[in-house]
Amino acid sequence: MTVTHNSNETIIGRSEINDIEAILSVANTDVNEVEHAVKNNCDSIFTWDYSLARPQLRKLYEKAKTGQWNGTTDLDWKTEVDIEKTITADQALIGSGIDESLYANTPLAKWNEKEWLEFGIESRRWTLSQFLHGEQGALICTAKIVETVPWYDAKLYASTQVVDEARHVEVFARYTNEKLGGQFQINAHLGALIEDVLQDSRWDMVYLGMQVMIEGLALAAFGYMYQLSQEPLLKQLLRYVMSDEARHVAFGTLSLQEVYASLSSKELSERAEFAFEASLRMRDRFLQQEVWEHMGVDPKKIVPLVLNNPDRQLFQSLLFAKIVPNCRKLGLLDANNNWLRDRFD
Repeated sequence: MTVTHNSNETIIGRSEINDIEAILSVANTDVNEVEHAVKNNCDSIFTWDYSLARPQLRKLYEKAKTGQWNGTTDLDWKTEVDIEKTITADQALIGSGIDESLYANTPLAKWNEKEWLEFGIESRRWTLSQFLHGEQGALICTAKIVETVPWYDAKLYASTQVVDEARHVEVFARYTNEKLGGQFQINAHLGALIEDVLQDSRWDMVYLGMQVMIEGLALAAFGYMYQLSQEPLLKQLLRYVMSDEARHVAFGTLSLQEVYASLSSKELSERAEFAFEASLRMRDRFLQQEVWEHMGVDPKKIVPLVLNNPDRQLFQSLLFAKIVPNCRKLGLLDANNNWLRDRFD
């Protein structure tokens, strides 16, 4: 993945958090790339203390061992998926996702049912593709946690999550390949966030970026799709994945509560700023600029409408409602005179 953006401008440095030019300047410029290297700045930490020091993490580890499932045999891959029928039913329930009054003077005004159905299908393929890429990001990040976290109990649990994430990659890859005809490339905003997480040498930032922020949002997005779709194989797949993801988010929150209780005000401020930047990257990834390009529509004409669409804002609120309570538990929401709370507002 080759990502282009203005490296001298941080997200917090934007004059406006809804700066469309800045959002669209982050783009994946090599859609045919099959291998991507990220510099991993960390030390591998061994611990010779094998005592039971954190009972809550050990309890989570026991749950993970008994909660394993097999994506090959526990899912009914013979299920026929009629994606046109599925998307037609979804659109009949919630519409296209964009208020018609907003695109009266755009190319979308000329779209008929055929175009909207195609958009729905490509949007579903794009969404599940980002789930897939995000799960690979989680696989690699959690392997880094095994390597870098200094606690024995955390290493044990993280090892089970590595297995979970490998299984998630397996099932999302198989579903998108066999049922949807392939994947979209990774969204540039998601890719940039995963790179930020991997390149940070501090092990707690991997927890914060992946376990709390990315996994927390993914859990909410999985839940939303599970409630929306009536496609039986997808619902079964999501139910299994969600059972794992709930443990993963709990793992991150339990671990960081202990660490962040002893951090200085400056250190908490750094984490709060990172959480805000991560939130903006995740919001921007849901704008689906790759889908608009695939449909032959200039994202510059549509993304501003999507960004300000009341239905989209409600959807985002539902997703981020899973993240804000965990930021509060970690002491980030109200640190430094409510800095993060004010930004979220």
